[in-house]
Amino acid sequence: MNSDINLFSPVKLGPYTLANRMVMAPMTRLRAIESIPNSLMTEYYAQRASAGLIVTECTMVSPLSLGYMNCPGIYSSEQVAGWRLVTDAVHQKGGRIFLQLWHCGRISHPSLLGGELPVAPSAIAPVGELHTPIGKVPMETPRALETPEIAEIIEQFRKGAENAIAAGFDGVELHGAFGYLIDQFLQDGTNQRTDEYGGSIENRARFVLEVVEAVASVWGADRVGIKLSPSNTFYGMYDSNPKATFGYVIDALNSFNLGYLHLMEANETDLASRDVLNPITPIFRPIYKGTLITNGGYDHPKGDSILASKGADLVSFGKLFLANPDLPKRFEVNAALNTPDPKTFYAPDAKGYTDYPFLELQHN
Repeated sequence: MNSDINLFSPVKLGPYTLANRMVMAPMTRLRAIESIPNSLMTEYYAQRASAGLIVTECTMVSPLSLGYMNCPGIYSSEQVAGWRLVTDAVHQKGGRIFLQLWHCGRISHPSLLGGELPVAPSAIAPVGELHTPIGKVPMETPRALETPEIAEIIEQFRKGAENAIAAGFDGVELHGAFGYLIDQFLQDGTNQRTDEYGGSIENRARFVLEVVEAVASVWGADRVGIKLSPSNTFYGMYDSNPKATFGYVIDALNSFNLGYLHLMEANETDLASRDVLNPITPIFRPIYKGTLITNGGYDHPKGDSILASKGADLVSFGKLFLANPDLPKRFEVNAALNTPDPKTFYAPDAKGYTDYPFLELQHN
């Protein structure tokens, strides 16, 4: 193993040289009141600017892409202005930040969408419930997209990418994971279309590859990443041959020379749900020729280990960054870590968001 490479090694990502290989993973936090980023979110992201790269929470590309209350968007001038406060604050602290572009597809409810049904590749209901303006309710069967509508959604992603430039981001990540729209097109448990976007793996992959192409046309491919979760079972996601499906997509992504591929390992819920691919990263690392970010239960030693073995190029951390705004510093000096409080993950205010202590404050 090359022990010279660890979490603190600088790394080239697209046109950027990152100070370290620790990525703050995208995490839904639901603090964007009326979908507009605000000063509280600005403080939250700026606190974590010592990450080599921050990837924001999932961000809507259109009003009908919404899946949760108080998620931010990137389709209005007010949202762009709100995000500009965030990116300016992160840049002032020397950080890099990518915006995660997102369409929830069927993971929504008419009460979140002005009475409209959620859209999806096929009219197949997801498993589970959502918190909505009318309370916690089961999700309904979505409306299958008409073929011409698919181009309209691709255009929404492209416009979102344009708006991300106006908001001052360093790049964008496509949310192709966790059972949202891109994932719904990919997996045959949610895509039973009979047009050119359904059936074969090649057809089911068409949507994601067209979205990648559209977003890369705005940013340049080397400032675009994509997140995939081949073993995720959220909301009843399923594919009959995930190794073949995701292997095809990941190989196809090589032709774009993207900034990175962000792979999610199976979590405890996935592993308890059914027999899923596990671990993920070693299966697909040989296929992908570009920069690879891995995520899933990593700590300092595990992160150093996979980097030293060249099993990945960067490691993303979710809950550890959530509870430790100065996570790189804590890893560097082997300090104790703050414990995340799940009760405040999706609360509306600063508690459990911007009030986790920094190391120097705990020792002064």
